[in-house]
Amino acid sequence: MRKLVYYVASTIDGFIAAPDGSAEFFGLDPEVARHLATHWPQTFPTFAHPQLGIDRPQGRFDAVVMGRRTYDPALRLGVTSPYAHLTQYVFTRSLPPSDDPAVEIVSGDPVTFVRDLKRRAGGDIWLCGGGQLAGQLLAEVDELVVKLNPIVAGSGIPLVARAFDPQHLTLVDATPIGGGVVVLRYTR
Repeated sequence: MRKLVYYVASTIDGFIAAPDGSAEFFGLDPEVARHLATHWPQTFPTFAHPQLGIDRPQGRFDAVVMGRRTYDPALRLGVTSPYAHLTQYVFTRSLPPSDDPAVEIVSGDPVTFVRDLKRRAGGDIWLCGGGQLAGQLLAEVDELVVKLNPIVAGSGIPLVARAFDPQHLTLVDATPIGGGVVVLRYTR
């Protein structure tokens, strides 16, 4: 069965974006960019591949799921398919069906949809954000990969937005990758 992998950047205090949804404050140290482009090339938007030297973004994912607020920055730039190298699912009740065949707008229950998606043939599924969707899908997440940045934000969009319900995970790997960033991998 396919795995749902929540791969996301976070501050030390657990925020994945500013209160307005922006994430530019994370920046991208060149050493970190090189590491991520080598080990996680599929997680970069398609338009960034040439600048990062990514020719064929191969890896474990063939699909990405995201919430509306995660999809919005691409739409504001006129990009309807930010991850054209993956099948894209956007969870929202406020957008019409996509004209782009690589993007499916999903208005139904995310848990039911992802459970079905995990049973289909294919590679793993990347949950790229945001915190609200991650909160709804947390029980379906098989692996959590956090790019922990040496930043304390104070407030913003949390890694997982949900009611208090402690979930215990097992640390599989902790890899410092430069710029003070550590990639932490957890499984259930």
